[in-house]
Amino acid sequence: MNDDSVVLKATPVLGSYPPVLLASQSEIRRHLLQAAGIAVRVRSSGVDEDMIKRMCREQGAGVDETACALAEAKARAVASSDGTLVIGADQILALGEQRFDKPADRAQARRHLLALRGRTHHLHTAIVVCRGTDVLWRHVARPSLRMRSFSDACLDAYLAMEGDAVLASVGAYRLEGPGVHLFEAIEGDHSAILGLPMLPLLAALRDLHAAPI
Repeated sequence: MNDDSVVLKATPVLGSYPPVLLASQSEIRRHLLQAAGIAVRVRSSGVDEDMIKRMCREQGAGVDETACALAEAKARAVASSDGTLVIGADQILALGEQRFDKPADRAQARRHLLALRGRTHHLHTAIVVCRGTDVLWRHVARPSLRMRSFSDACLDAYLAMEGDAVLASVGAYRLEGPGVHLFEAIEGDHSAILGLPMLPLLAALRDLHAAPI
């Protein structure tokens, strides 16, 4: 396999550790690892997420199981035989029994936000660590987020400000950006909301001798 991954330097943390491989092009996940001083390489997995979701639905898999299946598929897709630790992650938004994917266009983003307005939803954030084909660790975080009953005018202003950025995330919002205006209450790990539960991940990396104890 050609190694087309990008090496990203990080500030050393209490010693030198081999880079981990992040099976994602997510800038936020990459930044979270870098900010923690973890050396990271990134490579897109290229997995067919729609096919995996369809298979999970046919098998009656729950939200957590589906998110884990996606995270594991991404990690396995870029795994190599050189012993590198690979991190795969995925996130599914659930409003009761309804699951949300990233909106296909701004009109769908608006419909998603109207469905979420004034209600509480959960982000099922799954993370898997692999070495080769072996899954060494998996975790699912479930932060809870309640949107306020914002006005239509607020929604219009938000969509105009964000533009196509609303298409990049489930729920059509970026909590680290203008999307924070849409919420009245949040419970859970903030890094899990951003897509990578850092505290449990760092604990796992310490157990695997890939981060300082």
